[in-house]
Amino acid sequence: MSGEVTSSRTWKRPPVLLKNPAWRWTILSGTAIYLFLAISSVEVDWFRVYEGLERGWRFIQGFLSPDFNSRWRDIQAGLIESLTMTLTSTVAGVLISVPIGIGAARNLAPAPVYMLCRSIITVSRSFQEIIIAILLVAMFGFGPFAGFLTLTFASIGFLSKLLAEEIEDCDSAQIEAIRATGAGWWQVVNYAIQPQVMPRLIGLSLYRLDINFRESSVIGIVGAGGVGATLNTAIDRYEYDSAGAILIIIIAIVLVVEYSSSYIRRWVQ
Repeated sequence: MSGEVTSSRTWKRPPVLLKNPAWRWTILSGTAIYLFLAISSVEVDWFRVYEGLERGWRFIQGFLSPDFNSRWRDIQAGLIESLTMTLTSTVAGVLISVPIGIGAARNLAPAPVYMLCRSIITVSRSFQEIIIAILLVAMFGFGPFAGFLTLTFASIGFLSKLLAEEIEDCDSAQIEAIRATGAGWWQVVNYAIQPQVMPRLIGLSLYRLDINFRESSVIGIVGAGGVGATLNTAIDRYEYDSAGAILIIIIAIVLVVEYSSSYIRRWVQ
């Protein structure tokens, strides 16, 4: 039986994108020439590369023999700041994202509200977190407040967009059934939309919590507080063993958050 099935199969060549061999060779040759010219235009100071290798080796040695004691108070303060920024910005981001996400759903919102909410999402998603952090540090000064605003702003774009897409993919039969009872707009949202999107919203919020902690370590390098600032100070002082300790703690916390959020998402969904 299996032999008959195997013999009935015939191999079919995938379609060729460019059938003319001349065009294929022209594009391949042009790509190779462009890569060669692009790589040739990069100026490399091999002496600095040699010096960097030495510093890199010292950093690896520090990472393998981390020092948790010398700067523990600074590490502890940075971790508390990062965790505080992460939790508060995620909660604030979720609270702001829900109305924006509902307004950005084409099947729920009128055209003006839809355009306004989509514009907010687009602006929020246009800039990388570190660029927003640089602007907010310049506006509000160094410290965790700038980090809190940065992560909240980034969370709004992330959560609102995915929530709006989830609402647009909801089962229309359930929505029409609730509307057929004479329910108003808010009742449709509460009884037809909310039960369908709530597990997904909880999962996205936990995923964003994970992202915000990792981003809080990055934006701290530009002055937005958190453990990133402590890490930057340790590297500037060539205290690679303390920097290694900070990186190990960050990896450990990210792993704990990742496994915890995965478990909670499975439990909810």
